[in-house]
This record gives sequence, structure tokens and C-alpha cells, in this order.
Amino acid sequence: MRLARAVDAYLRHITIERGLSEHTVAAYRRDLAGYRTWLQERGIDDADEVTAALVAEFAAARASAEPPPAATSLARLQSSVRGLHRFLVREGLAQTDPSDRLRPPKAPQRLPKALSIEQIEALLDAAGPAPGDAVDTDIVRLRDRALLELLYATGARVSEVMQLDVDDLAHGDVLRVRGKGAKERIVPVGSYARAAVDAYLARARPELSRRGRASARLFLGARGAPLSRQGAWLVIQAAAERAQLSAHVSPHTFRHSFATHLLQGGADVRVVQELLGHASVATTQIYTHVTVDALRDVYLTSHPRAR
Repeated sequence: MRLARAVDAYLRHITIERGLSEHTVAAYRRDLAGYRTWLQERGIDDADEVTAALVAEFAAARASAEPPPAATSLARLQSSVRGLHRFLVREGLAQTDPSDRLRPPKAPQRLPKALSIEQIEALLDAAGPAPGDAVDTDIVRLRDRALLELLYATGARVSEVMQLDVDDLAHGDVLRVRGKGAKERIVPVGSYARAAVDAYLARARPELSRRGRASARLFLGARGAPLSRQGAWLVIQAAAERAQLSAHVSPHTFRHSFATHLLQGGADVRVVQELLGHASVATTQIYTHVTVDALRDVYLTSHPRAR
């Protein structure tokens, strides 16, 4: 089977059947375009002509590129290649899988960066007025406060929050979130976040909606169009600057802080796994290392014979 057709078939598979996000599919498309070009430069244009030696050579060439790629980028690249060949064999479009011996690089384990509760509160206050505060009537700041309150209250990914419709909040104190692979999960929404969102819906969103075409999306930009991930990132950066936080703050910081604070408060790791939408509890357990570090710090500074 021609490589071009093989790649197109695989991309359709992960888009339609597996329901991967546009961002993930775009990354796989870039990876496989580079893989296909590399093979064509060596006279290979058919999937059955690819050998294990060629796959290994491609992986080695990418690993030794300058500047050196990140381990996570290499791992995703190799995942793209393995996924393509496994798909072709499974669908009967190729006879062998030349990537079955390919092993991804071991990415260094990095502990997630979480803000303290005090830092989160300062960030939320800097984003916009509290729901009962009538001093600041800026509708954009009302939206910003609601957005950040919801990110911290639910631990949802920013891409998941950007896809929320107004109807997703119709169940009162719970939120229906569509995660990776189009999987849905139900996440409770605390009273602070619910009040901030209600204030935004009552006092800000109607005006934002009038500025653009009708949209069911919960969060809208200043011109009425659905707020983008980049727009949400800018909202967070502006709030972090106003709060004078020296720590790097990104949309994922809220997710890390959500999980860390839950575990520090005594939540079961399995419950946190469900709330975050992790397929494996092993992914969630990285946050337990953070709480252990926090316990160690308290012990070292508090116990008379700790040092």
C-alpha cells in the first residue's frame, strides 16, 4: 500500500474511530509527514517495503538531530510510527510490523508544578471581581474570573473547558466534560466556581454574544466568537502578572494545583483519577510524590530531631 494512502487511512482512523483531539491528530500528521518524506528520500514509497532496520535508522536520525529534540517529542514521534504500522497490520493492509521492536526513549519524570492555595486565591482575585462584587463591571473581567474559577474547581484541561457549551452546566453543581477520546465524565463544581459562572452568564455573556454570531460555547471572546485556547492562555498570563506571581503559570497549572490540593486534603487517589479523566491510576500517582514532598518539608521544619 502506498505510504500516502496508508497515512491518510491511519489519520482518518484516529480522528473518526478513536476520536482523538484535533491537536493530537495535527501532531501525528506532522510526525508522519516527516517520516514519509524521510522514507521517500531513500526510495521507499510502499508500506510493505519498510523494514525494521529503516525504522530504527529513522528513530536514530531524529534522536541525533540538532538541536536535540525533547524526549517527549521523540516519544510522540515513535508512537506515531508504531501506531501507523500496527494499524496497517491490524487492518490487513500490510503483512508485517517493522516497528514492533521500536522502544520509545524514557522521558525524565518531572513533578508537576502546583501553586499554593494562597497563590491560587491571589490569581483568582486578580482575574476579575468576585461574584458579589459590584465595583468592577468589566464584562471581560467577569468572564476571566469565571474561567479561572472553573479551571481550578474542576481540574479540567483547558481544551475541555474551551469545548464546553452553556447546556453542559445545566445539571447544577456538576459539569459534563468531554475528555480525550471523546470520553465523557462528570465533575462536581464548587459553590465559588458556580457563583462566578452564574455571574458571568447573567451579567457578561449576553453582551459578548451580541457582539458576534450566535454560539453555544460557554466562554466567548471580546468580539463574541468562542474563546480559543490561546485566548485562555493570555487571560491566565494577564492575571498572573496582576497577581505578581513569580512562578510560571499555565492553563495546566490549575489542573496540577487541583489534583495536588485534593490529595493534600485527604482525597483518595482513585477519586482524583476519575475527576482528572486519567485512563490509568499510574498517571495520577505522580501527584502523590508532590504531597509526600510536602509532608517531608513539614516534618523537617517541625520535628525537633528531624535533622
